[in-house]
Amino acid sequence: MTDYAAQISQRDGRWCLYVVLMGVPVSQWPEHHFDPTVTVPTLVERSRALTALGFVFTDGAEWQWVEYSETHGDDASPVRLLASIRVCSRDGGAS
Repeated sequence: MTDYAAQISQRDGRWCLYVVLMGVPVSQWPEHHFDPTVTVPTLVERSRALTALGFVFTDGAEWQWVEYSETHGDDASPVRLLASIRVCSRDGGAS
């Protein structure tokens, strides 16, 4: 079973969840855009979005959150959040 990284980040008021597929152009990565909101999508909402994309969390996986500056090296630039979690194809095969 192949593991992938699913990530979620926010840009312009919308959260986007996507699955990183190495060797595949970014434009072809499976993704889900949540409706505009000021809150982070819940664990249930993220799980449903991943399931709709054909993926599930791997056993014991937990979201890991990281913050970073929008402009690298500029401590005054807006802070962005990025979270990732290990997932696998819902059917156990490669997606």
